[in-house]
Amino acid sequence: MTTPLVVSVPEEYLAEALRTLDPRVDVVLWDLSIPPPRDHIDVVVPDYLAPKAWLANAASVGARLIQSQSIGYDGVAPMLPPGSVYANAASVHETSTAELALTLILAAQRGLADFVRAADKCEWTFAFHESLADRTVLLLGYGGVGRAIESRLVPFEVEIVRVGHSARRIGDIDIHAGSELPALLAHADIVVVSLPLTEETTHLVDREFLSHMSDHSLLVNVGRGPLVDTDAMLFEATRGRLRFALDVVDPEPLPPDHPLFGLSNVLITPHVGGATSAMSPRIIKLITGQVQRLQRGEEPINVVLRT
Repeated sequence: MTTPLVVSVPEEYLAEALRTLDPRVDVVLWDLSIPPPRDHIDVVVPDYLAPKAWLANAASVGARLIQSQSIGYDGVAPMLPPGSVYANAASVHETSTAELALTLILAAQRGLADFVRAADKCEWTFAFHESLADRTVLLLGYGGVGRAIESRLVPFEVEIVRVGHSARRIGDIDIHAGSELPALLAHADIVVVSLPLTEETTHLVDREFLSHMSDHSLLVNVGRGPLVDTDAMLFEATRGRLRFALDVVDPEPLPPDHPLFGLSNVLITPHVGGATSAMSPRIIKLITGQVQRLQRGEEPINVVLRT
């Protein structure tokens, strides 16, 4: 009889789902904040918001796979035990993050924050605002999130410009190289950043980058906070030349007295791109699929790091 795979998950709802979907799996609760409950665990699923340093607690269990619940994996590699195989949660958060990106764009373009503030004071404040229709939207990052944002933008009758790591053509779609950004930024009404955070992309959106953006254009960041140089952003925001809609910031969370909070041309949400009801069924599907692959002797998907 085949020995069941041992899978650790941080929450009971995940444990119950795995037991229901595959009774051959031996499921244990563990969020990595304490020493492991077993000497051997085949698949380790950390808590969604767990500190990366907790990954070191998986060193002794001989895991065949550490399955993250997040797409991003910046800062993970130094924390992983030697010999680790680490997979991200591609397929889980793209839809919700794209929904939020579109929400931020529409809210900023249509002045929803101004209307809400007026309504809080019982004021009826009629005003014209920017449309989304007929605008040029530059997507900086054309991975899973970027493509999900694109598919939701298409019905809004916009012109979409795509920028990736290198110039290429996919079907009838042109993707521009990052070296073309200065010229492209000048013609964009909205710039949406969804890049992964790496050494190369840290502070990619700096003072020079922002200087190429046209007056009153909008920068939306749903990637990682350090993609944008906060001081450079503050410089443009405080003088009112550019607008910003941010789900991620640097530092994060912002301290209560941070000047970004007080600016009417800055819209902030607290890193909630993936925090929707879509997450639970999708992460269950991903974890279950990974377990079944290992049971069949196959390689897991979404592997982004091997140490």
